[in-house]
Amino acid sequence: SPWKPGLPLLLLSPPAFSTTCARCAKDRRLRQKRAISERQLTRYFVDQRRVRVVGGQGGGGGHSFHSEPRKAFGGPDGGNGGDGGHVIFKADQQMKSLSSVFPFYQGFHGERGGSKNCYGANGAHMYVKVPVGTLVKEDGKVVADLTQHGEEYIAAYGGAGGKGNRFFLSNENRAPKLFTLGEPGQERVLHLELKTTAHAGLVGFPNAGKSSLLRAISRAKPAVAAYPFTTLNPHVGIVHYQDYEQVAVADIPGLIKGAHQNRGLGTAFLKHIERCRFLLYVVDLSVPQPWIQLQDLKYELEAYAKGLSERPGVVIGNKVDLAQSRINLPLLREQVAERVIALSALTGDNLEELLLHLRELYDTYVKTEQSRGQSPVKW
Repeated sequence: SPWKPGLPLLLLSPPAFSTTCARCAKDRRLRQKRAISERQLTRYFVDQRRVRVVGGQGGGGGHSFHSEPRKAFGGPDGGNGGDGGHVIFKADQQMKSLSSVFPFYQGFHGERGGSKNCYGANGAHMYVKVPVGTLVKEDGKVVADLTQHGEEYIAAYGGAGGKGNRFFLSNENRAPKLFTLGEPGQERVLHLELKTTAHAGLVGFPNAGKSSLLRAISRAKPAVAAYPFTTLNPHVGIVHYQDYEQVAVADIPGLIKGAHQNRGLGTAFLKHIERCRFLLYVVDLSVPQPWIQLQDLKYELEAYAKGLSERPGVVIGNKVDLAQSRINLPLLREQVAERVIALSALTGDNLEELLLHLRELYDTYVKTEQSRGQSPVKW
């Protein structure tokens, strides 16, 4: 051994890090995350989940008789059992998907009652975090709508604890041997449905440039390709402003004619548009008669839910960098009564006008909610 008497053992131990070796002491930069394709991304975003919940079983009552020196017949002293724990859904703003929700949950069981009139401990509650904007359905009926951070819903109640033989003591029965078992917890099968809660929703036909626009104004990275239906799941991007306000923009998968009749991607993503406070209609300016797209989009929204197309919004004419788009732009403004913002998500032209108008829509929404006495959704 190289250790010698009188030499501190600490000096022979290797250092925690090297300061002399340049190769070891170099700056290790964090690796960039791999770009995830839309098909791989589907496993990270889940908007529906079937969950079976069972409350915890109550603990059984105790069965014992007190006995000590010079007091052989002390009477019954079996305590009651503890109640079973509930299964509780709790809305959490940090959760963005139902992918972390398991298909089965059970509350913790209550403890059995003990001797000397000791009661059993109650079972702890099982808390299940779900995203804000989660609908809880049972047999097709909505039983809970979790729209606020921290809001809770008891999905399954725990069973009541059993009674010990002390509970049955009476003048007629001085030595009861009767005790009851704990009751089983409530069992339910619930369907969780996530409606993406966002301030603005990008609505448009496939290949209109919604995903490219969301990439340009936020840090979201939805898949972008030249074929239709590239986006298969909603994506939410956050637009940051200098006063630290954050506006959430949702990229809704492309709609087609007859979407309200479950054609194409169907009504699976029309429900996400319901939670958007204002809509951004993305129209491809390079196609002939682009105002027809806007008419078809509003028809699909109105056919799905009456009044949905009348929400505040703006028309975004995308792909203005193309020659045909500059020809169609004045024609679109003649046919459309709403404000039209012409931009290019690819080159970034005129994105400032969209960001300023988006903030105006957000401020109007906040003032409207506050005038109604309600708190606006914050990100």
